Amino acid sequence: MTDLNAIHQPVLLNECVDLVTPALAHSDAIVVDCTLGLAGHAIAFLKSSPDAQLIGIDRDEEALHLATERMEQEGLSNRFIPVHAAFDDFDKVLESKGIRQVDAAFMDLGLSSLQIDETSRGFSYAHDAPLDMRMDTTQTLTAAEVLARYSVQQLTTIFREYGEERFSRPIARAIVERRESQPLLTSKDLNELVDSTVPHAHRPAGNPAKRVFQALRIEVNGELEKLSRTLPQIAMRLKMHGRIVVESYHSLEDRTVKRFMTAGTRVNVPPGLPVIPMEAQPYFKDLTHGAIKADETQIEENPRSASVRLRAVELIRHIPEHALKHYEEHGKERE
Repeated sequence: MTDLNAIHQPVLLNECVDLVTPALAHSDAIVVDCTLGLAGHAIAFLKSSPDAQLIGIDRDEEALHLATERMEQEGLSNRFIPVHAAFDDFDKVLESKGIRQVDAAFMDLGLSSLQIDETSRGFSYAHDAPLDMRMDTTQTLTAAEVLARYSVQQLTTIFREYGEERFSRPIARAIVERRESQPLLTSKDLNELVDSTVPHAHRPAGNPAKRVFQALRIEVNGELEKLSRTLPQIAMRLKMHGRIVVESYHSLEDRTVKRFMTAGTRVNVPPGLPVIPMEAQPYFKDLTHGAIKADETQIEENPRSASVRLRAVELIRHIPEHALKHYEEHGKERE
């Protein structure tokens, strides 16, 4: 049987458990792990909350299978519902299960250990593999197709916005020129191209292709758009004193989460107003007071935690109509 504990180290596990489980301290509590992965966090939530039920969502069928296997090993499968879906199908998942509201929702936006360590999908620039990068292998768009079809401007935009890559345009031009004679099909191909394009004097620490790989992964999987669609869905499904807990690993992800949570923690009135109406009062309570980061010991034990930003809020009053309307309109715009 696969030793899943050996390949999976959940990031900021204790901190996540401390933030999620207070919302689950009652019978029939429901928590949704929107990014199940290998169920490291999910198992800890269920062990800390013996009356809770967990819905685990993942778009990666292999991860879902292994997480289910692990739940069975831990004797928790009777309180676990696995669902193959992208997390922006949050509403549809709950509707399919006949669930109206939940007590907590958790998101770990980093790549799972399975995706990083499994070399066959080309997520990692450290291993030579086909440029796939799909979290859901049933979808059609791959990293290789992005590199083969996108224009110089499109490639420049995703490298700059999703990878914050300083040399986005030279890399994009080099890709388009190269594919005229030879397609970029493997991580080695892309590594070598970036290595020959980025000036040695201006290279960041580590592999110069790191940001390009990150940008391609975000583009292939539509990660930022899915995140911005999902957070409002969670908010509208949350019970009173329910909690949203999110781990981000990329500045754009963290900015999206921060903007969403901050909108609910601030008083929404012009400065100097003598009386603040109820509908303008904050509806979220900031539980982390900014972002929690991994300390030196945690980073040493698990280097993947170096870039993590953990944020959490609690619903402290009903979301006002103007915010609900904004969420609904935001969702319709992105459908």
